[in-house]
Amino acid sequence: MKQYPHLYIDGQWTEPIEPRDVELIDPTREEPFARVTLGTAADVDRAVDAARKAFESFSTTSVGERIALIDRVIDVYESYADEFSELIAREVGIPVSNRAQVTGPADHMRVARDILRDYPFESRIGNAIIRREPIGVCALISPWNWPIQTGVIKVIYGLAAGCTIVAKPSLNSAASGTLMAQVLHEANVPAGVFNLVNGTGRDVGDRLSRHPGVDMISFTGSTAAGKLVGAAAAGTVKKVSLELGGKSANIVLPDADLEQAARWNIQRCFFNAGQSCHAPSRMLVHENQMERVVPFLIDEARQFRLGDPLESSTTMGPVVSAEQYKSIRDLIKTGLDEGARLVTGGLERPANLDRGYFVQPTVFSDVTPEMTIAREEIFGPVLAVIPYRDEDEALRIANDSPYGLGGYVFGGPRTNPHRVVNRLRAGRISYNGAPTDSYTPMGGYKQSGIGRSMGRFGLDEYLEVKSVYGFEDEACALPDLFGSTEEITSVSGVSE
Repeated sequence: MKQYPHLYIDGQWTEPIEPRDVELIDPTREEPFARVTLGTAADVDRAVDAARKAFESFSTTSVGERIALIDRVIDVYESYADEFSELIAREVGIPVSNRAQVTGPADHMRVARDILRDYPFESRIGNAIIRREPIGVCALISPWNWPIQTGVIKVIYGLAAGCTIVAKPSLNSAASGTLMAQVLHEANVPAGVFNLVNGTGRDVGDRLSRHPGVDMISFTGSTAAGKLVGAAAAGTVKKVSLELGGKSANIVLPDADLEQAARWNIQRCFFNAGQSCHAPSRMLVHENQMERVVPFLIDEARQFRLGDPLESSTTMGPVVSAEQYKSIRDLIKTGLDEGARLVTGGLERPANLDRGYFVQPTVFSDVTPEMTIAREEIFGPVLAVIPYRDEDEALRIANDSPYGLGGYVFGGPRTNPHRVVNRLRAGRISYNGAPTDSYTPMGGYKQSGIGRSMGRFGLDEYLEVKSVYGFEDEACALPDLFGSTEEITSVSGVSE
């Protein structure tokens, strides 16, 4: 059994003040495969103190120094790619065939580095200098479903900004979080700039949220947990960035290529065993086309090969835990009880898999908008197909959700997809399966979150904005914030 007995604080591997071990359960075999030692609030205090001390010097490093640091992190990270792939297969059931989970983090690091090269840390409005300065000590709490990538995005943009960090990965993915700390250690990140404290949300997460020495907290997870983080952080008025739950809709317009829309929806929804906050878990189809779409959905859902995530032929592994397995199955049963029509999948264990938290790829048709499976985030391989009468009704159904993380539209030449896309209330919209871009912002409307990650907007999250007056000559040498070539007449005054 692998052992992860240390926290990473102030550039050193250290034992917690009051150590307590927990076992990590392999979701394929339903048995322990590793043991992780947890920290407590007292260890958070140590880590925050180290980060505060390191901020004084790290916040003044040059852009060139931070670019060199990111390059070192990329080099070390890529040397561990195979180890990461095998580790996340064991701890959270992600197949080794899903290389995006491992290659994606390095790609995001390169994007952050490239944006940093040209980022306008100083610009001007009129005769005033506008400075963007690192916000301070950042607490970064990441989830298990993208165990490396989400944490890497948070960390790398924090480092790019000149912030110092205390990170807490999910307990389900504490092993890969600890390995990422090893990567940063080997990349010679200065002592105290990055710190890692494994622990529970109730203990470590809550202390990070409330800590007066933390200037910003970035959290990715469920909406319920995000509300607790926001409430706890309000006491010290720290900046809060939240990426939370989703129940994304895919509106298939009548002139769309139905087969393309159906097959894409299944692949995107069931990627990562459906454990993705952007999953298009509601598919809206015109009522006259429901029966034409269903065979394509069934056929595509049955293409997945469920099995041991360490085998290269596996395309869907187990869900992460016994708790998640029960939750998904309970919601499938609720769908059946409420009258949705099951067309493939269901409650039975997949054939030839007598253990492991495996859920069959499941599709319900004839789902009505008020059904539980149409409203709650299932976070598993379950799709609800909902009929609609016209475009206005489709948009009402899509937007009738407390969530607004992602949205999708499929259409053809006879419709106006821009009109539909622009009326969807969500942070990221894809038309006809267009891929996303790591330079563009990611985040949600409504209860799907606050703030944005990735790209220039992601870097903005880690920066404060300062207006400086009285240096007109220096200001004139800087680029205009709004790109104007016209002379701006400043208006003097006293503000609140």
